[in-house]
Amino acid sequence: MKLNYKIIFHFLGLLLLFNGGFMLLSALVSLLYKDGVTFQLFLSGIFTLIAGLSLMVFTRHHEKEMNKREGYIVVSFGWIIMALSGTLPYVLTESIPNFTNAFFETMSGYTTTGASILNDIEAVPKGVLFWRSLTHWIGGMGIIVLAIAILPLLGIGGMQLFAAEAPGPSADKLHPRITDTAKRLWLIYFGYTAAETLLLSVAGMSFFDAINHSLCTLSTGGFSTKNASIAYWNGEPIIQYIIILFMFLAGTNFVLSYFAFKGKVQKIINDEEFKLYFKFIIIFTIIAAVIIYFRADISASSIVHPMVWGEAESAFRHSLFQVLAIVTTTGFVTADYTMWTPFLVVFFFGLMFLGGSAGSTSGGVKVVRHLILIKNGFLEFKRTLHPNAIIPVRYNKRAISGDIVFNILGFFILYMLSFIIGALGFSMFEIDFKSSIGLAASSLGNVGPALGDFGPVNNYSALPLLAQWWASFLMLIGRLELFTVLILITPFFWRNR
Repeated sequence: MKLNYKIIFHFLGLLLLFNGGFMLLSALVSLLYKDGVTFQLFLSGIFTLIAGLSLMVFTRHHEKEMNKREGYIVVSFGWIIMALSGTLPYVLTESIPNFTNAFFETMSGYTTTGASILNDIEAVPKGVLFWRSLTHWIGGMGIIVLAIAILPLLGIGGMQLFAAEAPGPSADKLHPRITDTAKRLWLIYFGYTAAETLLLSVAGMSFFDAINHSLCTLSTGGFSTKNASIAYWNGEPIIQYIIILFMFLAGTNFVLSYFAFKGKVQKIINDEEFKLYFKFIIIFTIIAAVIIYFRADISASSIVHPMVWGEAESAFRHSLFQVLAIVTTTGFVTADYTMWTPFLVVFFFGLMFLGGSAGSTSGGVKVVRHLILIKNGFLEFKRTLHPNAIIPVRYNKRAISGDIVFNILGFFILYMLSFIIGALGFSMFEIDFKSSIGLAASSLGNVGPALGDFGPVNNYSALPLLAQWWASFLMLIGRLELFTVLILITPFFWRNR
């Protein structure tokens, strides 16, 4: 079957229209704060809108149905074209004049990685900072899910896209129609963002800081408007606790949030992934807090402001914050955790491979995959003793097909292989071992802070230009869960059958 290129380019044009609209919103913010770059942001939006509209007009006569191959192409190239067009606000305002740096920052934004090459974030115009946060927010739930909410207007079915983009091993549907699912997910996403903005404003953040950090928290991104990230508010614990709450919610399956609002609390209580996710957070926090309290000098690792409310509270808060920030791949920091004993450095490095829940905005492997791998591993002992017995893996009291288990095993092997190749790639640029493995784990898992020269108190400005392209590629395949992008480089994918 031949590829329907018209529908592919039509959809890419639609994504550019979205991008251009958000750029104009950033221009409006720039105008309100009179930061001097309103015209450049407006121009970026107009250029992007014209490009998107042109693509849609030239491809308006197209087939209405999209097959799976076309879905994968649209998702992968959709992210790339969004990242390419997303560089315009940085380049035209000269906030990031170098194209490679601008592309890295944009890809880091859309993939919700939160790695930045900016040395002085607070000197960047507010309109550009808002655009930077918006790239997180758009990428968080997925620009594709946003787009399929209005696909009925174009007469296009979008199930193939949702299957390709939705995070996790399967796409949970809240409603039989995929478009209604996307709308419900975005409504929850928007509601959480508005709620966090309000709470942060009441807690003492400026409205601008509050809305930016809300955009970046719910997307599990990690960009901040301050050079010191959330450590800027180390003297105001309530602000950090609010962000902790919403990081936890952002790392939870959004389908469970929908059930909570519908009053179906039992579904949340019985969900195995949520229970394990919650247990992981509690156990890891206790481990980190005990070690910080007895072994680490937490005041020495503080980026700004001395710790308050007593040592025990500080140890608990900062361990909980950093555990959530890494597990959910948000990447905010309240302190330099690489100074919290060598054990905790290795501990937090390991957490980079965990990830949040499937159906959340977080990156990483995802808790449900770890859960099924662990269950399958234990069942192998039983299968060894009873080779003729059929013992399926069960999840939420239902047997899982062997195909899903094999898919998860394949994903995990491919993920670890990608990590090793990623680290080898960084080492080719004469980056030391510790920094290379940190960069690979952080980029692939969309975490943000890494290790070594690219740890939580450093940025990525020292990363060589070619290494930035390599990191951008790892961010992309990590965000789209490997198969969606890597399948495009296989010869059989492009054969007409």
